Amino acid sequence: MKDAGPILAVDPGSARIGLAISDADRMIALPLEVVPTANDGSHLRRIADLVREREIDEIIVGLPRRLDGSEGPSAESARELAAEITAMTGVSVTLVDERLTTVAAERRLREAGVTKTKKMIDSVAAAQLLQSHLDGVAK
Repeated sequence: MKDAGPILAVDPGSARIGLAISDADRMIALPLEVVPTANDGSHLRRIADLVREREIDEIIVGLPRRLDGSEGPSAESARELAAEITAMTGVSVTLVDERLTTVAAERRLREAGVTKTKKMIDSVAAAQLLQSHLDGVAK
């Protein structure tokens, strides 16, 4: 793993996209924001702006697989989003298995006593995805 700066994590959804970012040392993942998906591509422009502003050179996108490991329509959408992000930013994207990240995010918020909203869950799920990735790469 190269220490080049923060990593951006993207948790795709049909209505919203959760975003999280690592610290510059790539040790800790933090929820960043939630971007509504839009037919006009404004969600892609927002991601591209963040990549530029935060000097991101690595992006991961959650790949929603079924519990048996197979892929369905949501996985195909995630692959399309990853390709669109690469085309828009010029930064290559790594797809990362995201099974159960939303469940883990909901549990973390509940344990913290936080009244959750769907938007909050999306960005915390992205942070969960990124933290799992960071922990796995550090091993």
